[in-house]
Amino acid sequence: MARTVRIEYAGGFYHVMARGNRRGPIFLDDDDRKFFLKALSEACGRTGWRVHAWVLMGNHYHLFLETPEPNLVDGMKWLQNTFTRRFNIRHGEWGRLFGDRYKSVLVEGKTAGYYETLLDYIHLNPARAGLVRCGEGQSVADYPWSSLAGGYLLSPKNRPKWLAAEVGLSVLGLKDSVNGRRQFVERLDRRAMDEGKQCGVPPSDSEADARMSNLRRGWYWGTSQFAETVLKMGEKAITKGKSRAYSRTKERRAHGQSQAEELIKAGLKAAATTEKWLTDTKGSDPGKVAIAKLIWEKTTVTQTWIADRLQMASAANVSRTLHKWRWPDLSRRLGKGLRRFIQGEIAH
Repeated sequence: MARTVRIEYAGGFYHVMARGNRRGPIFLDDDDRKFFLKALSEACGRTGWRVHAWVLMGNHYHLFLETPEPNLVDGMKWLQNTFTRRFNIRHGEWGRLFGDRYKSVLVEGKTAGYYETLLDYIHLNPARAGLVRCGEGQSVADYPWSSLAGGYLLSPKNRPKWLAAEVGLSVLGLKDSVNGRRQFVERLDRRAMDEGKQCGVPPSDSEADARMSNLRRGWYWGTSQFAETVLKMGEKAITKGKSRAYSRTKERRAHGQSQAEELIKAGLKAAATTEKWLTDTKGSDPGKVAIAKLIWEKTTVTQTWIADRLQMASAANVSRTLHKWRWPDLSRRLGKGLRRFIQGEIAH
């Protein structure tokens, strides 16, 4: 069966879901969950993603993502590969952690009704799974591994910068205050008690577009007009026989490479040097390593791209070099201008 083509565009909203291989666990303990959130934070830093909601279960996760740039695929590839590698190293495992391709449902995120439904669907997941029992004195806020306890209930200065909690509260007509956040939880708890095991699941409509998601299957969540608009955006990608070619197009890599080129340009300027310096210096030069490390941490380009562009021999060499150096040791070996630039980018 042919794979569904991912439709990507600037300003897209997605409901992303992924399960463990053969429905096995992807989180064995709380440290695994912490490592996943760290990888998600890094992915957001690389891609510019904003996360509107998330929940981590035993063998799957849900994300409500906004992509200011058309980079869902590159970002998800980095996120899942990175977490899998770290999971396998930590537990002495090897091979696939996730099952089939992650699911991504296009969402009409700028329409309050569809936004609100997905927000509740994700946050009520622990109640549907019976992990919290709101009718027995518990609250959905008691589940620690969702963006409710891990973000929405925190003050703005204490929540992750990549979590768009202020947007979610605003859509619900609530203030980002202690009282507003309390009302949000009370609202979710009422839904959990009133709707039972199906809490947060939108009712089915026999007249709905067959392509429309019920947040468990289907490919879009929104109006039929939204579906047609998105289809037109991605019609080149979904042309019969073009899906494999599309995965290799320049458009798919444009954002990451553009970011990387901007970092190179700014780095060379900060170091008061030119492109010729990339040719004349060794791959182990601290300045070159610093720029490579910055690109690797802040964009989605591959190590092969870095090796070719910065003339650092090979992807394997880039990998070894980046693992060898830590920022504090590397910074001490840089000139004042480049060091100041690097430090500013890291802090940003």
